[in-house]
Amino acid sequence: MSVASQNQVTEAPAQSRYRITTRTRASSIAAIVGAIFVLFLFAVPFFAGRGLIQDLFFVLTMLCLAQYWNLLAGFAGLVSVGQQAYVGLGAYALFYLAILPGLDPVPSILLAGVFSAVIAVPTAYLLFRLRGPYFAIGTWVMAEVFRLVLAQYKALGGGTGTSLPRTATNDSFFVTLTADMLGMRSAAARDVVTYWLALVLAIFTIVLIYRVLRSRQGLALSAIRDSEMAASSVGVDARRAKLWVYVLCAFGTGMTGALIYLQTARISPDAAFSVLDWTAMVIFIVVIGGLGSIEGPIIGVLVFFILRDQLASFGPWYLMLLGALAIVVMLFFRKGLWGTIADRYDLHLFPVRRRFEIVKPGDGPRGNLPSSHSGIG
Repeated sequence: MSVASQNQVTEAPAQSRYRITTRTRASSIAAIVGAIFVLFLFAVPFFAGRGLIQDLFFVLTMLCLAQYWNLLAGFAGLVSVGQQAYVGLGAYALFYLAILPGLDPVPSILLAGVFSAVIAVPTAYLLFRLRGPYFAIGTWVMAEVFRLVLAQYKALGGGTGTSLPRTATNDSFFVTLTADMLGMRSAAARDVVTYWLALVLAIFTIVLIYRVLRSRQGLALSAIRDSEMAASSVGVDARRAKLWVYVLCAFGTGMTGALIYLQTARISPDAAFSVLDWTAMVIFIVVIGGLGSIEGPIIGVLVFFILRDQLASFGPWYLMLLGALAIVVMLFFRKGLWGTIADRYDLHLFPVRRRFEIVKPGDGPRGNLPSSHSGIG
């Protein structure tokens, strides 16, 4: 037997025994259950009342905001307290397009996201000169600048705000079509349309972020979060990576803000750029659920909704109780509720960590269960 043949014999088993994967048994089951649950959510308007639809709309839009903030802070290490800037910019872009040119509000949601992303580019170049807490404060200051500027824009109501015309709400194409198909009044049909849009946006957000985190860009973000200097030393362009993720989050947050104010149909600078409603609550959701995981905001938004529903009647005590809960979680569950569960049971529904798997003899190209594995990040 030749030397080359001997090498082939000895090397072939080694090549077939290992592979790198991110999929787990839990993630495969979660994908099936998630698909069924999504179909159920799409069917909700056919049997549920307006109250439940509006509650689900709130949960879905807050989930989108939380996922984008988590991508920015939990994976890229850019802790922002000014993401309300892009909620407000997206909402005002929608109102501008619907009122002045008279565009249909549904495609205007996408244009509002694009507008927010465009504004985010020069904003990022200013903010990235700051580091740590100065960056966080800078994002809040920038949001206040946008609020003050739009408060002077009289065409959209100035400081008191304005409302969408009926042609952009109850008489719009998609609302009229839904009302005719489901045999309901225009007001109820508008809730259904915005709910379906929120569901599509939530699915798009989770899939987009999951794809990003499983890519090379996702690895770069994690490296920058852990140590920007170390990431730069191995060839990661930290400034470029932070720029595109900041712009991406502005795009998604802008679309979400536009959708929220399409549903409310009225806007004002103080409401659209509220740090309490659109940033403080989002931070609470992510901290409670678990920073740096896709599952964390999902758990966090459910906890937040339940607490909001049960404690809203307590008045000012409501916010104090939320703050106390956040402190308890940060002290005793440092990785949040989901992070604690995931560490204890090695449970990952949206796995992004690469793993070596040892394939048992006789497994196919994809293999069955690994005999052992180890994470490689």
